[in-house]
Amino acid sequence: MRNLLEDGHGRKASYMRVSVTDRCNLHCTYCAGEGREFIPHPNILRYEEILELMDMAVRLGMVKFRFTGGEPFVRKDFAEFMIAAAGRFPGVDMCVTSNATLIGDHVDRLAASGVRRINISLDTLDPVRFQRITGVDLFHTVRANIDRCLEAGMVVKVNAVAMKGVNDDELPAFVEFARTRPIDMRFIEFMPVGLETGWSDASVWSAGDILAQASALAELVPSQQDASGPARTFDIKGGLGRIGLISPYTDHFCGTCNRLRLTSDGNLRTCLFSDKVYRLRPVLRHPRLGIPAVERIIARASRHKPMGYKLLERMVGNGVCKTRMASIGG
Repeated sequence: MRNLLEDGHGRKASYMRVSVTDRCNLHCTYCAGEGREFIPHPNILRYEEILELMDMAVRLGMVKFRFTGGEPFVRKDFAEFMIAAAGRFPGVDMCVTSNATLIGDHVDRLAASGVRRINISLDTLDPVRFQRITGVDLFHTVRANIDRCLEAGMVVKVNAVAMKGVNDDELPAFVEFARTRPIDMRFIEFMPVGLETGWSDASVWSAGDILAQASALAELVPSQQDASGPARTFDIKGGLGRIGLISPYTDHFCGTCNRLRLTSDGNLRTCLFSDKVYRLRPVLRHPRLGIPAVERIIARASRHKPMGYKLLERMVGNGVCKTRMASIGG
């Protein structure tokens, strides 16, 4: 299979994050702090269009798709779409990122269809703090659904946005959570993406600090599994799970980035830290253009994919990108 999506820095895109909605049933302060103005429904890609774009992306060398939101399960029939996509692309890695508040009724069917991996966002293990961060009282639902996913044989990665003054006092609980369960407990540095999210340099709980503090709580050994992703992952000696660190702010991994992002309204984004978009939806829906023209746009856009850390270096104020994370798809 050819990979036609090589950029000017020699990086080849093989992983596409696909947002199916910008809507979410939570209102996390660091993600949607700037308010909720949702994309009108006619401007959202139809499931049939997403599958058509996936067909094209596979031809271009994509081997992994991660479906995101917003919260993907707030979109009607999303579970059925995931099952259909897994059946249509049996050799492709299908994953989903969710807040796990709505997934409970779908876990067994998704696992049986071949959707074997899930990332679950959970920034705290304190129910009261969970409600304060998200605006809803659903902590115990999320915890129960994490257990459901594990029982169904899914590979579960739990993602926490690492924020000083918010959850940096919970590291012992997070380490114990991973030690006693076969999960990856991953800490993602708070990123300057969006407006009015409360981000500042002082709010970043860095991956280096987390590693030093976690190493005092457990014996951590660099893991040899999943070494190709952005996370530095450590086995917990004597434990069931692992600790992962994702450091886009303090220790970038731009040199190995293999991602493209498709937003729910049909825009291609080549870098999370850039507001530059390529509008695919009008081209896809044009009767005389369609997929061949979309393919040319994606190939051209990929060649000009920037190095995100250079955008960070030029950042002015408290945001490198004005688009809210829920609209990008993470």
